[in-house]
Amino acid sequence: MKKKFLEVGKIVSTHGLKGEIKVEPWCNNSHFLCKFAELYFDKYGHQKIKILYARAHKNIVLIKLEGIDSIEQAEKLRGKILFINRKDIELPEGEYFIEEILGMNVFNNDTNFCYGKITDILKTGANDVYQITNEVKKNYLVPAIKDVICRIDIENNLMMIRPLKGLFDD
Repeated sequence: MKKKFLEVGKIVSTHGLKGEIKVEPWCNNSHFLCKFAELYFDKYGHQKIKILYARAHKNIVLIKLEGIDSIEQAEKLRGKILFINRKDIELPEGEYFIEEILGMNVFNNDTNFCYGKITDILKTGANDVYQITNEVKKNYLVPAIKDVICRIDIENNLMMIRPLKGLFDD
């Protein structure tokens, strides 16, 4: 099931003296986070915050929030997680938020055998790699490539795969 509010980053520091914050983005690139006019401090959407401006700077995002005008005010936000409203962004076909993939049940597309749940997503450069953990806590690494991933069903929290030979051999 799609979550209404998704984690997109964490406030890690301040920038300058006028209340800018440094955000570690939890998305493919820092420019993605610069698209939003508002973010949230909670996963329920109760604490909305307006963004006056945002800009990518190396691997972080510098953000100026409405009402945060000093380094002291910005410092109080350090460590807070930022959320977006899912309805504010439409991803291209075949792209998903990490938070939607984590915890997903993984099944063999041909036999319907359950391999376990996705417990981590590793960024390798060429393609993501999904860590799948079975019921006895054994981990397997599966490349997130179209030769392996047959179907992702966010609504039913499942992924169907056709593993490459040797991926699940012990």
